[in-house]
This record gives sequence, structure tokens and C-alpha cells, in this order.
Amino acid sequence: MRDVFITGIGQVPVGEHWEVSLRSLAARAMLAALHQAEGLRPQALFVGNLLAPVLSHQANLAALLIDNAGLDGIEGHLVEAGEASGAAALHSAFLAIASGWVESALVVGVEKVTDYIGSGVELALAETEDADYETAQGLTLSGLAGLVMQRYLHEYGVERQALGVFPTLMHANAVHNPNAMFRKAIRREAYAKAEMISDPVNLFDMAPYADGAAAVLLSSRAAIPAGFAQPLVRISGSALVTDRLALHDRADPLAFDAARLSVERACRMAGILPGEVNLFELSDTFSIYAALSLEAAGFAPTGRAAQLAEQGEFALNGRMPINTLGGMKARGNPIGAAGVYQVLEAVLQLRGQAGANQIAHAQRALVQMLAGPASTAVTHVLERVS
Repeated sequence: MRDVFITGIGQVPVGEHWEVSLRSLAARAMLAALHQAEGLRPQALFVGNLLAPVLSHQANLAALLIDNAGLDGIEGHLVEAGEASGAAALHSAFLAIASGWVESALVVGVEKVTDYIGSGVELALAETEDADYETAQGLTLSGLAGLVMQRYLHEYGVERQALGVFPTLMHANAVHNPNAMFRKAIRREAYAKAEMISDPVNLFDMAPYADGAAAVLLSSRAAIPAGFAQPLVRISGSALVTDRLALHDRADPLAFDAARLSVERACRMAGILPGEVNLFELSDTFSIYAALSLEAAGFAPTGRAAQLAEQGEFALNGRMPINTLGGMKARGNPIGAAGVYQVLEAVLQLRGQAGANQIAHAQRALVQMLAGPASTAVTHVLERVS
């Protein structure tokens, strides 16, 4: 397999972009990434999106975005893997270059939830669950997270308030992120008083759905011109693993096996152990999923992720910083685009361009995006090479 490098990144601030269309959001991110890549032209576009056919009534999205960005004549692929759609699109682009099929590929994750107002967004997202045994019974993603969290609290004797350490940390990390939706720290008292969404999940346990678009240009070594200005970041490992879709079909609903296996396989490809990375951008669509992701990756013993977070283990200056620019909880959750934002933010860290949130001596990053309670898990290992 050939080496794959990230040569350009571009993003739109996450938020409510009522006045901007789906295609325009994507184009802004795509053109920004191409501009940064000093004229490198992709041979293929991989789009990560979940909701456009339902909320924006737009299918065949790859063809639309290629046309709108003036990239006529290249390949176009739409990748859907629930909330991990953007991460899966990046995985597909990585394989296309590593295999020698193309020299350069553009990845864009885009989502426009404000094209639809009301409960229809939650209903559309519920379609990522088992339609016969979960969705048809009225179970939503927040309801599913509530069941997982209730089981976790019972199984390990954890106090509900303990999980408040994760949204508190995310909001603190987002204060200096100009592309974040919520740039304000929160107090633990506010977490304790927040209204319930799906008991025991409260308002601060759930990442807010938002509009967004992020793009990453991937290139082979041969495609990169001499004297390229940006520091090079290599994708040294990439893995996509699935689990049983319906939670009740799993032997242990608290064992995020797909998350664990994707970390193991990505790190094996990169030739490292998970503990050799300097930061971990994880999936915090719900506080409980942040805890379970840390435990699945081996960064916390079972049932103790919140305790270690309380001790500062996962803060910017801790042993393993997580979601260094706010994660989905504070940056906002652009659903199908979230996995591309994660990678982009890790690239900023590895380039030394993360501003006030810069991690000292950041050389490697682990990035993982989940669909639902780890029904799909996509993990990448990134490393700075120049």
C-alpha cells in the first residue's frame, strides 16, 4: 500500500446556516481545501452525508457537488454509514489512493439539518437504527443512549452526575475554537440542573445537531509538488468495523467491540500501540459514548472513564487529551460531516496550528467516529512527517 498524505483542509463554522444551501456549504469547504493544497486537483470526490435525501430532498449528491465546485469529469462517490458517514468517506478515499487507483482524492462531509424544522430530524436519524425492532417501537438515538447510560450507571455503580465531566471539558476546549457553535464554558452546576432528554441523558449529555461542511484533500507522495508549503500529515492507519445494528442483539451492550477492534486494526496498520498517540479525537455524540469510547480504546479501565477525566487525564495538559477543539458537544454535531471535522481538527494539532489549544509535541493523533452505539466505528491514525 502507498503512503497517503493530507495536503489540504477546509471548513465552514458549525452552526445554523439558514441562508446557505447544502451545495454552497459543501463548496465553501471544498474550495478552501483545494486552495490550501496549492492547486492539486483531485481525481475523485468522496462525499459523507446522511440526511440530504430526507431533509433536503437531494440524492445523487456527489454529482451535484462536483458540478457546483467546477470539478467536472472526476469520479464521484456518496458514502453513507450513519453518523460515521464522513469518516467512512475518508476511509474510502484513503483506500483509493493507497491502492494506486487515484493519486489525489477530495473528501467532503456535509450536513444541512436546518432544511427541516421540528421532530422530523430526530425521526430521520432514527432510520439509522434497526427499522423493525427499534425504530418501529419509537426508539430514537437519544432514547438508545439513555438505555446504554442507565445500564452503565447500574453496572458500574457510577453516579449520573459523574458523566458531566465530559460536556464540561468539551465546552472548555471550544472557547478558543472560532469554528465552534458554542464557545462558552459551562459549570457543573448547570449540568446538574439541565432538563432531561431521555432519562438519564440530559440536555448537556447530547451534542446539538447543526449545519456544517468540512473537506480534506488526500494525495499520494507522487502527486505532491516539490517545495509544498504545508506541513505534511500522513494517514498511517485506517479501519472500519461494524457490529450488530440492534443493541439487543449484542452479548454486552456496554462492550463497544467495533470501537475496540477499529482502534486495534488502525494502530496495527500504523505499527504503533494506542498509547503512543498524543491525542484522541473521539465520538461524543452523547456523554456515555465518550466514556465507552475511552474504555474501548484502552485509555480507561471499564467503568472508570469519568473518574479519570475528573482527575484531568483527558484535559489539554493531561495524559491523553481528547476532543481538543470542543468535540461534537461544543463544536456542534454536523452528523454526516462530523468525522471529517474530527480529522481536520487533528491535522491542525499535528501541524502546530491549533492556536491556544495547541498540544505540546503533538506527533500522532487517534481519530474515531461512531454511528449510534458503535454499530459502525471508523478509526484513523494520523502522524506528522514534516
